[in-house]
Amino acid sequence: MENEIKSGKTFEGVVVKAAMKDTATVQVERYVKHPKYKKFMRLNRKFLVHDVGNTAQVGDKVVIRETRPISRRKHFILVSRITSVKAE
Repeated sequence: MENEIKSGKTFEGVVVKAAMKDTATVQVERYVKHPKYKKFMRLNRKFLVHDVGNTAQVGDKVVIRETRPISRRKHFILVSRITSVKAE
């Protein structure tokens, strides 16, 4: 038998809150076309992300990946930071 690792969905988003322990809130924006009116819309969704060590800061652009349920609302983990905001 092969031991296959199935990776879940991957999204890019921006950290909007990092006040909880080992958790960050990431906002993911999608650009979709309305089925009836054919107008493009921006849809936003916030996900709770498991961030070990609180490495992400507000404003960082990050990549998140779906994983097993970590808590009631937390089903994503932080994979990497694309850009980071410098502390001033």
